Amino acid sequence: MKKRGLIIVDLQNEYLPTGKLPLSGIEAAAANAAQVLGDARSKGIPVFHIRHEFAAADAPVFVRGSDGVKIQPSVAPVGDEPVIVKNYINSFRETDLKQQLDAKGVEELVVVGAMSHMCIDAVVRAGVDMGYPTTVLHDACATLDLTFDGVTVPAAHVHAAMMAALEFGYGTVKSTQAYFAAE
Repeated sequence: MKKRGLIIVDLQNEYLPTGKLPLSGIEAAAANAAQVLGDARSKGIPVFHIRHEFAAADAPVFVRGSDGVKIQPSVAPVGDEPVIVKNYINSFRETDLKQQLDAKGVEELVVVGAMSHMCIDAVVRAGVDMGYPTTVLHDACATLDLTFDGVTVPAAHVHAAMMAALEFGYGTVKSTQAYFAAE
């Protein structure tokens, strides 16, 4: 069995109903992510927290130093769990995430977090392209409604389309319950 690492992407206050960019189903996704985090900690699986913040002080969301950039308490890092701060959608871009994964001997990834159609998509595709087999826990991820060319796409459809695309060509997509059952 390959050495697994858990990546928790952007489960920050900004995405809560009280934040500037609330996501559909974020509380349920964070609760599932918290269960996965607890399991990883109990098994000694390395955990990597990703926190998004924009460099510009006038950014509309994820402003450095704001309450919105703080990691949600249910999945907050403890001890020496690293927090990788990113300024781009892709958690690997201009960060030391790959170096930290390699330093811990991680050979495969489990990914949870937000947003399904952006940062989850980007980290999964990049990780797989770097050679890490990847599992996404779909019910530990969340997104929001999107609008394109006058058409509003409900968050559930955005999420389902993203998970279907990832499962089609990039990795394994399963529920938190199925993940625990397979261990």
